[in-house]
Amino acid sequence: MKIIKRNGSEVDFDISKIIIAISKANDSVKSNELSESQIKEIAEYVEFKLSKAGRAYSVEEIQDIVENQIMAQGAFEVAKSYVKYRYTRSLIRNSNTTDNQILTLIECNNEEVKQENSNKNPTINSVQRDYMAGEVSKDLTRRMLLPLDIVKAHEDGIIHFHDSDYFAQHMHNCDLVNLEDMLQNGTVISGTLIEKPHSFSTACNIATQIIAQVASSQYGGQSISLTHLAPFVDISRQKIKKLLIEEYAECGINVSEEKLSEMTEKRLRDEIRKGVQTIQYQVVTLLTTNGQAPFVTVFMYLNEVSDPQQKADLAMIIEETLKQRIQGVKNEKGYWITPAFPKLIYVLEEDNITEDSKYYYLTELAAKCTAKRMVPDYISEKMMLKLKVDKNGDGHCYTCMGCRSFLTPYVDPKTNEPKYYGRFNQGVVTLNLVDIALSSGKNLEKFWKIFDERLEICYRALMCRHNRLKGTLSDAAPILWQHGALARLEKGETIDKLLFGGYSTISLGYAGLYECVKYMTGKSHTDPEATPFALEVMEYLNKATKKWKEQENIDFSIYGTPLESTTYKFAKSLQKRFGIIEGVTDKNYITNSYHVHVSEEIDAFSKLAFESQFQALSPGGAISYVEVPNMQNNIKAVLDVMKFIYDNIMYAELNTKSDCCQACGYEGEIQIITDKDGKLIWECPNCGCQDQSKMNVARRTCGYIGTQFWNQGRTQEIKERVLHL
Repeated sequence: MKIIKRNGSEVDFDISKIIIAISKANDSVKSNELSESQIKEIAEYVEFKLSKAGRAYSVEEIQDIVENQIMAQGAFEVAKSYVKYRYTRSLIRNSNTTDNQILTLIECNNEEVKQENSNKNPTINSVQRDYMAGEVSKDLTRRMLLPLDIVKAHEDGIIHFHDSDYFAQHMHNCDLVNLEDMLQNGTVISGTLIEKPHSFSTACNIATQIIAQVASSQYGGQSISLTHLAPFVDISRQKIKKLLIEEYAECGINVSEEKLSEMTEKRLRDEIRKGVQTIQYQVVTLLTTNGQAPFVTVFMYLNEVSDPQQKADLAMIIEETLKQRIQGVKNEKGYWITPAFPKLIYVLEEDNITEDSKYYYLTELAAKCTAKRMVPDYISEKMMLKLKVDKNGDGHCYTCMGCRSFLTPYVDPKTNEPKYYGRFNQGVVTLNLVDIALSSGKNLEKFWKIFDERLEICYRALMCRHNRLKGTLSDAAPILWQHGALARLEKGETIDKLLFGGYSTISLGYAGLYECVKYMTGKSHTDPEATPFALEVMEYLNKATKKWKEQENIDFSIYGTPLESTTYKFAKSLQKRFGIIEGVTDKNYITNSYHVHVSEEIDAFSKLAFESQFQALSPGGAISYVEVPNMQNNIKAVLDVMKFIYDNIMYAELNTKSDCCQACGYEGEIQIITDKDGKLIWECPNCGCQDQSKMNVARRTCGYIGTQFWNQGRTQEIKERVLHL
């Protein structure tokens, strides 16, 4: 049996420590109130309780049990002594809350933090440095920067105040990088002027430098569009053509226009290949200041371009991007594996969705890529134009910021034109819907009353995020605020005007809709009798953010929270407060946002159709997925799902398996098994290897691919997923 220490590390349960602690409290009173057999009985009860829990208990939970059992024995003076000792130790710990956490990070034995981010390797110095700084930020946030009731709500799992490890700094969440402005009008990187590039390959190189700089100036995801690189293809074309003419002239060779064009396009294709390779390998190999590869999404949208030649050039870039991702990247042993980043998004549109459409060959390539590498994800232009409508009544199609966070439609008041690139999200606070339901005891009147109380906490927490950014000088991150990534403000100017009026968004997240509805109605939210209640909950969230928006002139929006480590944290807090409730708290995870429960039997098409109605009520971001087996020999089925996405849901993805065992070279699905201690571990089905350092496992858990493994809650969720196709 495992217990979780206060510093987050997991250790084996030791009954002798319970006996020693009770004995010390017993010896401290004038007349020993407990006999040795009573002390042993209490310790054995604790051991029994832990053995039946099906999860690791925290030290605090164990001490609560001990305290209650001492009281049950009538040993009130001993109980008082035990409580006094706990209080004294608590005061000592609170005088410096970061030392032990930092030490466990350095020694790599803090299980909770080690598995907090599935794309960070906690043994690397830069990751440790980031985590150490994060612990200091969390400590400052908890003790000085946030109101105590918000801190308590976060610690109790009632809400989740995201990214508190960055809150002490004036940093925002995620954004759409205005790569077009930076490439066309120049930028500044680390004090060096970067002018408009004169070739496609140079544009790609500059783009990767921008990505790295942006990633080091914020804590969330960023997105760029390949459309912004497309104009540089023709610049390279003309440059290559001119050089060829000069070369042929020097050699005294007369060449036809047709042959000249053929040779030009051949060399151009080679430059496109090298440019795309630069982006892929630079992103994969770069380590930003937070110790991970830049969390970047690459957007592929043909209809973002109107000029026929530029659209054809964009198609060539997309084609090369897909081909290189299908190939993958080599790991240290030389095996081709699936990289986590860059994340790819491919837009399904009229020009590529049917067999007779001009760019259907790209869609077929995308399907092959999905079957092999889990990307790209798919946005339906058709559905998005219906959902993302601005104040002028025009629909728009654009990328998310990172994995799923979407901007709301915005029209620039100065130009009356829509604007998306250069905008950002201020931050996220997530509401635990399961906790509201359980706290209500199935009383509907009480449910809505508690809902209002929790929304008020979320509102104040979100305003803390907003006010922390307010007054931030553009000098804090010049690449963002002064040199075009998000704005071109003056030195010394604040970013305040970008925080209001809908230019940026701020997100109210939600988690556990399935469990919330299950507890209140006794049914899954997919049941027609329960679905109306699920939709009512979503409408209630939207009603709240609409009121806040009108009140503050800030664009609050509903966000389908992905939950990475938080799924485990929420589950543990619910079990601690409400016990094990079948179908609600009997897992070490709760369900992401509105998703159908991972263990529920449902086909891919029904799942996507059902979840589409909840995407419409999550304007701040949401993504749906279907779990599929190896599809590399069934590309037609992948294409059928993609066509269904186009007609029915705005944003979706297919989860395949793409793992590699370095010990034996096996390529397929690494399996999850339970070891002798009841812990979930990964094992190669071919050679039995259980060493995670010798495995490349890629799973999509939060809208993006993770490759550094997960905590026990998320691992259980992955293990229990059923196939939808």
